[in-house]
Amino acid sequence: MSTHDLYVTGPREPLWQVPASGAARFNWDYDDGRDRLLALYQKGKDKQWDGAKRIDWDLEVDPYDPLGTPDEAMTLYGTSYWDKMTDRNKGDLRRHYTSWQFSQFLHGEQGAMVCAARIVESVPDLDAKFYSATQTMDEARHAEIYARFLHTKLGMLYPINDNLQSLLGDTLRDSRWDMPYLGMQVLIEGLALAAFGMIRDTTTKPLPKQILAYVMQDEARHVAFGRMALRDYYTQLSDAELREREEFVIEGCYLMRDRLRGVEVLENFGIPKKEAEQLSEESEFLHLFRKLLFSRIVPCVKDIGLWGERLQKAYVDMGVFDLGDSNLDLLMTQDEEIAEQLDRERFEAEETARVAEVEGAIADGATP
Repeated sequence: MSTHDLYVTGPREPLWQVPASGAARFNWDYDDGRDRLLALYQKGKDKQWDGAKRIDWDLEVDPYDPLGTPDEAMTLYGTSYWDKMTDRNKGDLRRHYTSWQFSQFLHGEQGAMVCAARIVESVPDLDAKFYSATQTMDEARHAEIYARFLHTKLGMLYPINDNLQSLLGDTLRDSRWDMPYLGMQVLIEGLALAAFGMIRDTTTKPLPKQILAYVMQDEARHVAFGRMALRDYYTQLSDAELREREEFVIEGCYLMRDRLRGVEVLENFGIPKKEAEQLSEESEFLHLFRKLLFSRIVPCVKDIGLWGERLQKAYVDMGVFDLGDSNLDLLMTQDEEIAEQLDRERFEAEETARVAEVEGAIADGATP
């Protein structure tokens, strides 16, 4: 079945073209480069994996409760709309919300793949080109995995959210080589990591938990790459140049914050847009979710040296200023450990099943 047959509402254009600007840069200096980036490049090579094999696609998913989302987490919970819904209606709502979330993950991963390829083309340093090449492969794998989950487990997709598309376009149109880093590695990837993490840590379903944990293991390296490269580069910029990038971050953060409401889902259930926006803004769960979503962005922005007065005021306005002191390294270490623990648990279960199978065969053979 064609992907276009699975869209709730079709994309406005089947092929989105963003005019490219800026230079393709070659570097003829093949010296070793920066130890930290080369170590990350080696890790990127060592950690490549196959989404068709590492993930257990035989696990069943109930499309009407794909994440085990509790009633209280639903935007309509406690409203007159919720009181009128049947159990099947509530299942449909869960399916749509999960489809909307994972569709935005899918579109974001395709954007990350294009941005990583753009970094390979435009970044002046060869060590950064090497790492970005491994990231391009990572992002292709992530897009493949999310597409497979949406196609085979949910059977439903949503088009890219306008705000996410706007930020992607702004990131790709900018001719400065550091902007794909800033727009993708820091803002979009940072936000995605937090969204992935919240679902990974709350879902009761094993397949989406596997997908999110393994994708996050890769994404932790990507954010580390962006931090290293931008921290080095931004120490060389003037105050005016830093302020330009802070303005980009401010605008991008507001766009991403406003992306998260899922108003499109409520509209598909017959709720007028204005009312859907109001219901979303009144949701206590959304307020908590929105704040957690910036837990990866704010400390990263501060770490790379973008922490001017106007940016700090914007974060105060968003209610996320205090996240600037979060321990980003600890969060990324935890992402690695959770993925490795899932692998250990799966291998142990498989080994137990193999031992039981052998013992059963031996027992059958010993029976007269």
